[in-house]
Amino acid sequence: MKELESNRRRFIKESAAVAGLALLSGLPKETLAGYEHLPSKTTYTDSGNIFIRNPIAPKIKFGVIGINHGHINGMVDAVIAGGGEFVSFYSKETDLGAQFAKKYPQAKVAASEAEVLENSAIQVILSSIIPDERAPLGLKVMRHGKDYLIDKPGIITLEELAEVRKVQKETKRIYSIMYSERFENRGTVKAGDLVKAGEIGKVIQTIGIGPHQINPKTRPDWFWDKKRFGGIICDIGSHQFDQFLFFTGSTQAHVVSSQVGNVNHPHYPLFEDFGDVVVRGNGGMGYVRTDWFTPDGLGSWGDGRLTILGTEGYIEVRKNIDVGLPDHAGNHVYLANNKGVQLIDANKVYLPFGEQFVNDVINRTETAMSQEHCFLATELALKAQKNAEVIPLKLS
Repeated sequence: MKELESNRRRFIKESAAVAGLALLSGLPKETLAGYEHLPSKTTYTDSGNIFIRNPIAPKIKFGVIGINHGHINGMVDAVIAGGGEFVSFYSKETDLGAQFAKKYPQAKVAASEAEVLENSAIQVILSSIIPDERAPLGLKVMRHGKDYLIDKPGIITLEELAEVRKVQKETKRIYSIMYSERFENRGTVKAGDLVKAGEIGKVIQTIGIGPHQINPKTRPDWFWDKKRFGGIICDIGSHQFDQFLFFTGSTQAHVVSSQVGNVNHPHYPLFEDFGDVVVRGNGGMGYVRTDWFTPDGLGSWGDGRLTILGTEGYIEVRKNIDVGLPDHAGNHVYLANNKGVQLIDANKVYLPFGEQFVNDVINRTETAMSQEHCFLATELALKAQKNAEVIPLKLS
């Protein structure tokens, strides 16, 4: 904390010379601090990438089918933190399964997908299976009477979405998508608290930037095939549509325009490396940009940012890295409103998703995310992807 305090003071001093932030020097010390603390009546412990309440006794039992993306680790950790007992998992890739078993030795290695699906003790299935297999698996899960938490993109075609909606309505099971850029990012959670508290008035627009580092040598074959991952807006952009709906409070929305392209990877002809979208809802407007152009020298997989414009101020979240500060740490939230300017370190903000999701499974509520929100965010991403204008390979 002393190091953070020192870095923060250096930042404030250096920023005072910049015209846009000169007003910082005139703010009270307590305003400049802006560092948030954990609730005093609750004990927290650092469990890797999340802070968990101690203790939460297991309330539900869950299993895993498909571990093709590393996001599954955060999903499992969140549900365990929220009161889930990890019972068993199945992976058809033995090498991935062996690594996963070492990380979660408490879970039994199942011999088949059916073994997990037919285990009557298991209430929820988690998965990060290959994207084109996610909706078909979800249909099986719901028809087996279980709830489903899937990595994004949770659905990759509009035809799949229609079938998932139909079966979800029939079975009344939860079909939830883990939008990790909101649910697992402390800065974004903090921004939600600020908006809810009215710190920037009514939200007018969100700008969501989702840059990613490509690391081609680490990518499996399916990563390069649009038919398998759904396209860049469907994949990465799904995060941004979730945040647009959440922060604007929109319950209806449509895509104004969208474009996609493969502008720098001709050797992967089925790939897309850039996409952007303009969207409008009944609660506000939004802009989304996604790309695979994060430079190797950045020090992070992506400089993800979210800007929320309100009638009385704005918020910017620097999610993974803040290149403007000496330590480059992420989870920094910038707030500017009629009261002044704050730099908020959100690195110890509690992530409520796991606990909320577990309670939703038990109580049949929608505190983590409503089913309609989940489906609408998906629908917007799929329509933007399907109707996108294609950018020429060689820009002139």
